[in-house]
Amino acid sequence: MKKALKWLGIVVGALVGLIVLALAGLYLSAELRFNKTYDITPEPITIPADAASLEIGKHWAEIHCQGCHGEDLGGGPFFEDPALGYVDAPNLTSGKGGIGATYTDADWVRAIRHGIKHEGTSVFIMPSNDFYYLSDADLGGIIAYVKSFPPVDRETRPRSLAPFAKVLYSLGAFGNLLYAETIQHDVRPPAPPAGVTVDYGEYLSNANGCPSCHGPQLNGAQPSEPGAPFAPNLTPGGELIGWSEADFFKALREGVTPGGRQLGDSMPWKGFSKMTDDELKAVWLYLQAQPKLETTTQ
Repeated sequence: MKKALKWLGIVVGALVGLIVLALAGLYLSAELRFNKTYDITPEPITIPADAASLEIGKHWAEIHCQGCHGEDLGGGPFFEDPALGYVDAPNLTSGKGGIGATYTDADWVRAIRHGIKHEGTSVFIMPSNDFYYLSDADLGGIIAYVKSFPPVDRETRPRSLAPFAKVLYSLGAFGNLLYAETIQHDVRPPAPPAGVTVDYGEYLSNANGCPSCHGPQLNGAQPSEPGAPFAPNLTPGGELIGWSEADFFKALREGVTPGGRQLGDSMPWKGFSKMTDDELKAVWLYLQAQPKLETTTQ
């Protein structure tokens, strides 16, 4: 009996040791990914100063930037959980504690389009994989607008994730939020001229992140965010069957589907509600031009 217990203890101890080693490996893997640096020289773009370009930048900032960085772009708490840690959205202005005080034009391009921060590590959470599609004109307008914003004095905290959260990240529980890992840094996708066209609708769909949530073919996907609902099929074979253009406008402007379902926070319709009529028409044309696909089961 004693011999059997001894062997049981050895087996249990070995299993515990293997689990500890596996967890340590996952933690170290996350640490390496978070601390990896990228040497990317961003392509130079013109940062305009004219009123029309600043208005373009303001438009994009109202749709995307202010939802995370605040209406004053001064940043602040974005995610906080006692078991997982916290992440603050940076202060984008030139005020005390703001990255705008030190960022060059090249730094802004590198961060927004390539997902790489000033010190060379990847951005975290900010969807540069979507902003990668922005045209030079739209990106230049955004940078010009952010640089022109009144300074806000606000210190934000460096990201702090618990070891448990880093293990979960290595296991894929939150998807891939280090976008410098996935962006094709040496490829520039084309940007069509603005207009109520299918091509421009595709551009807006990509730059606004539709494939990131709804899947690369837009036929539905389960976002990696814990607790997020399934992102529906946006092709003519899915959610939008029977919708009219007016229905689409109402869903994006008021957050309510034709069936009366209220869109939740996982669908950033409040930002998209600021899109112009022509922009929404172009996106609608693009979605209607997609092949009729069955909703993915993955």
